This record gives sequence, C-alpha cells and structure tokens, in this order.
Amino acid sequence: MVVGVVAGTVVVAVLVLIGLFKLMWRVAEPNEALVISGSKHRTEGLEEGMGFRIVTGRGTLVLPGIQAVRRLSLDLNETELHVDCVTHQGIPLKVRGVVIFKVGDDFVSIANAARRFLDQQRLMAERVHNVFAGHLRSIVGGLTVEDMIRDREKLTGQTRAACGTEMEKLGLIVDSLQIHEIEDPTGYIQNLAMPHAAAVQRDARIAQAEANRLATEAEQQSFARMAEATRDSEILQAGYQAERDKAAAKAQQAGPLAAAAARQEVVVQETRVAELEAHRREQQLQADVRKPADAKAYEKRTLAEAERDARISAAQAKAKETELAAAAEATRVKAAAAAEAEATKSRGAATADATRATGEAEAAAAQAKGLAEAEATRAQGLAEAEAIKARAAALAENQEAVVAQQLAEKWPEIVQAGASAFGNVDNMVLLNGADGMGELFAKALTMGGTGLGLARKLLATMDGNGQPVNGGSPSLNGVASPPPQKVPVDRES
Repeated sequence: MVVGVVAGTVVVAVLVLIGLFKLMWRVAEPNEALVISGSKHRTEGLEEGMGFRIVTGRGTLVLPGIQAVRRLSLDLNETELHVDCVTHQGIPLKVRGVVIFKVGDDFVSIANAARRFLDQQRLMAERVHNVFAGHLRSIVGGLTVEDMIRDREKLTGQTRAACGTEMEKLGLIVDSLQIHEIEDPTGYIQNLAMPHAAAVQRDARIAQAEANRLATEAEQQSFARMAEATRDSEILQAGYQAERDKAAAKAQQAGPLAAAAARQEVVVQETRVAELEAHRREQQLQADVRKPADAKAYEKRTLAEAERDARISAAQAKAKETELAAAAEATRVKAAAAAEAEATKSRGAATADATRATGEAEAAAAQAKGLAEAEATRAQGLAEAEAIKARAAALAENQEAVVAQQLAEKWPEIVQAGASAFGNVDNMVLLNGADGMGELFAKALTMGGTGLGLARKLLATMDGNGQPVNGGSPSLNGVASPPPQKVPVDRES
C-alpha cells in the first residue's frame, strides 16, 4: 500500500516537473530571435546593462512570472518605392523601385531592431520607405536625367550607401535595392530618345528593307532552284518515260524483229546458196560450153589462117616459079634467037628470015611471060579470096578490130586522099595565119576519122558475106547512096 502511494507520488512529481519544464523551456526558430527580459543578463557583444537576453537558434529556460519572452522575426521584408523627385536639371521624375531588407543576424542588429520594432514590426516597411525616399530625393537632385538613364547602377549604389548608416542604426540590412522604372511626366526622356529612336527606326527600316531584299533574293533563288529542280525532275522523268517507252516498244518489237532477223538470215542463206548455185552453173557453162566453143573456134581460126597462109605461100611460090621459068624461057629463046640471028647474019642469010625468027622468039617470050603473069595473078586472086574469106570470118567475130587494123594499114593513103583536095589550089588566103593552117590540116586529117565512122556504118548494113542487106547498095542510113557529084573547087579560096 505504501509502495503504491510512493510510486504514485513519484509519478505525479515527475509529471509536474515535466509540465514545469515545458512551461519554462523556450526554443528559438531559425527565422526568429527570442528576446528575454525581466532579469539582468549580459550578452556577448552588447552593452552592459541592456536588461534583456537574445537567444537565436537554440532553447533556453524562462522563469514564468519573472521573465518575459518575445519573438523578433528575422524574415525578409520588402517595401515598394514610389518617390517623386526633381533632377539637377529641374525636371520632375517619378522613381519606382523596391527595397528588400531584414533584421541583421548579429546580436547588435537584433538588439537595435528589438528596441525599435519589437511591438511595431508591421510598421517596419513604412519606416524603411521613408528613409529610402528621403535619401533617393537627395541623390536624384544631384544627378541629370541622362546620368540616371545611362548609369542606373550608380543611382542604386549611392542610395544604398547613403541609407547604410541609418539602416544599421535600425538594426536592418538591405539585401537588394532595385530601381524598376523612371517615369517622366514632362516627356523629356521621350524627347531625348526621339533622335535615337528615329535613328534606330531608320536603321530598323534599312535593316528591314535589306532583310526584305535578301529575303526576296533568297525567295527568288529558292523559286529558281525549285523551278530548276522541277525542270531537272521533269527532264529525268521524261528521260525515264522515254526509256520505258523505248523498252516497251523494243519489247513489243522483239518478237517481230526476231522473226524478221531469222527470216533475214534464211533469205541471206538462200541468197548465198543461189549465188553459189549460179556460180556453179556459170563455171559449168564455162567448162562445158564456152571453153570448148572457144577452143573449137580458135582451132578453126588457126587452121583457116594456117591454110590461108599455106595457100598464099604456095601461090606466091608458084607464081614466082612460073615468073622465073618464063623469064628463063624468054631469056633462053631470046638468046637462041639472037644466036640464030647472028648465025644467020654471019652466014649471010636473008634479013627477013632473021627478023621473022626474032619476032617469033619475042612472041614466044611474050607469050610465056603472059602465061606466067596470068598464073601469078590467078594465084594472087586465090590468095586474096582466101584472105577475104578469112577477113569475113574475122569480121563475123570482131568487126571493130578488123576495120581498125585495115584503116590503120591504109591510114597514110586515106590522109593523102583527103589532102589531095588541096592539090589543085593555086592561091589560098588564110585569115587567121598559122592557126588557120593548123585547123585546115586538122580538118584534112579528120577526114580519115570520118572514114572510120563511115566504114563502121557500112559494115552495119552488110551481111556476113559482105553483101548489102536487102539487096541494096550500102549506105550510111540504110538508103542507097546517090552517085557522087563533082563539086567545083574555088581555087581562090
């Protein structure tokens, strides 16, 4: 029983102690400071006899009823600046900015702020605004508008430096001071910026025009490249289409072309076979017909020429023999007659008998000579007949060659006959001198060539035996030639 009472008493005592401890123990948050007053304390860094204690970031015991504990916020505070100022040039301006401040972290700053703002922390922003407004007006009064615009950092630095001492006395520190805007009710800043704005606007317009030009050029170049690409694409497509059409046409023509090529090859082979067959036939005809015919004709021609030459030689030899025999007989008879006449004369025979004997000898010699000449003429005629026959055979084979040979053999006589027309000319007048004489002789010589043409035409009107065709006389155009007429020659021409 006693133990239970003792245990309960102990528990109550412990609970009471815990309650008292919680009632007496105070902890400072990281963003606040505890200001404990009611007893004499000495805090390091503070003046002696301040009469309060500052606790930050830890706990402490506070005697209830004896000590009072209040909290001072260490959070950031801000105040907006709306200050009407006048510059050194007398130009009214409105400066708009913001000040961010807080209570300092050191005990001196906390003590100064506690003594000034512990019960008026809501009025802290207003007090700071008033401090900065006064210093800002003072600083702006010593500056020009141009200085404020061009070097705003200078304005900010001077303002912070001017307010630093007073803010330190208030236990405050400035974390940031920013000048947001400088309003110009009179339009001075706007007028000041107009030349620059005009120049900027001019440069902007120039830049815009240049940009538009470059953009237009780029667009035109892009359009040109697009057109070029379209053209190239269309050309390529047309080429591909042409190749496809060509391939399709070639594919469609492949069958007919193959058939035509095969047929062409067949025709080529057939043509080659026909050519070979024709060549074989030609060779066969050459071997079977032409060569035997040429050999037979050559044999006949050779035999005829040999027989003709033999007969001509025999006739000439016989004529020569007859002529020699006749001459020898005549010589013999003449010698005998002469001897007989001499003998008769020497014997003193009668002159009449000698004359008669001589006459008879001469008659016999003349008769023998006539017989020899007749035999020679007959042999010559036979030879000429054989020659004419051979020439007729030759004419049948090659008239041109025979006529040309005969005309060549008789060419001097033909030229002489053509020139005989001038034989009876006594006087001849030539108007063009030596050239006329040359032309005259050339015409005379040309008569021989004309004779060759006439001979060819005469041969064309004669048959193989040398007789005129249709029984008529040979003529140049198939008409009987008229009898030659005597043409008078002017001897003076």
